[in-house]
Parts: sequence; structure tokens; C-alpha cells
Amino acid sequence: MTSPTKPRPSWTNWDAPTERWLLSGFCRDAKQRSVLLELAARIVFPTVLVLSIYLLFAGHDRAGGGFSGGLVAGQAFVLRYLAGGRMDDSAIVSMRPPVLIGLGLIIATGSAFVPLLFGGQLLETAIYKFTVPLLGELKFVTSVLLDSGVYLLIVGVVLDLLRTLGSGIEADAAAAARGQR
Repeated sequence: MTSPTKPRPSWTNWDAPTERWLLSGFCRDAKQRSVLLELAARIVFPTVLVLSIYLLFAGHDRAGGGFSGGLVAGQAFVLRYLAGGRMDDSAIVSMRPPVLIGLGLIIATGSAFVPLLFGGQLLETAIYKFTVPLLGELKFVTSVLLDSGVYLLIVGVVLDLLRTLGSGIEADAAAAARGQR
């Protein structure tokens, strides 16, 4: 016996997600879905974003930085796009890609010119060390601001490419399905 609030499973909707964390707000046609890819993307996506943020902050001492962190984050968004399509991607990021690009440019160029206001040189980096009771000594390098701007810029460009190229591909596929092309 099934509960009155849940629809009874049938052969047409047996694989439809029932948990809220699996839903993207847009239900794709069953022929266009890969449930395994959707599930894997939803599980892997947060982990890849954490890795990209690690690369962003580790960039001044080790391999990484804003560019490589942004590319890794961009690949996470590409994976979500491949799994869920354009509508799934818009459910993740509510900010428009041109805004991310502009914000990244403002942060990157602003952090490059700020040292000039204090008598320093263009793109000069300062290192600040703080002692936090439970964590110990923390180091803040001002080049992280430039890297953060580059990170936002790269993520914005990747999302803009997905939005632009992906919508054209989906429109072509829809037109071919209707027999217009």
C-alpha cells in the first residue's frame, strides 16, 4: 500500500527522483536522462568545488591559484550541465555569468591597483600573519584577492560558454526532433 501523498510507482516513472536533494526544479524527458550521471554529478559536484577553493587558497605557496581553481570549478559546472542540462545549471547558480565576469574583473584590477594608494608598486603583495587562539598562526597573502578575481572571472566565462553554446545545441536538438532541420 502506498501513501496518499506519493504517486504510485509505475513503469513510466519508477526512476523519477523522490528526494528533494536530487531534484533540480526541471524534469527532463526520460530519453534525455541518465540517472546514474545525474546522481554522480550531484554527489561529486560539492567535492570538486571544495577542491577548487583549496586550489584557490593554496596557489600562493603551491601549485594552484585563481586560474586553476576556476578551471576546476568550471569543470564541476560542466559536469552538472552534462548531467542535468541548461535548467539544472540555472538551479545551481542564481547569479548571471556576465555579473560574475564583471565582479571578477573589478576584484582583480582593484587588487592590482590598491598598492598604488599606499605608495607601493602595481601588483605588490603583502603578507600578514595573525595568531588565532584555537588555530594558531594564520597567514594572509594579499595576492589571494587577485586570485579570487581571476577565479570568479574564469567561472563566469565557463558558465557563459555553457549558457551560450549549450542553449544553441539544445535548440538544434529540439528542432531536429520536431523535423525542422
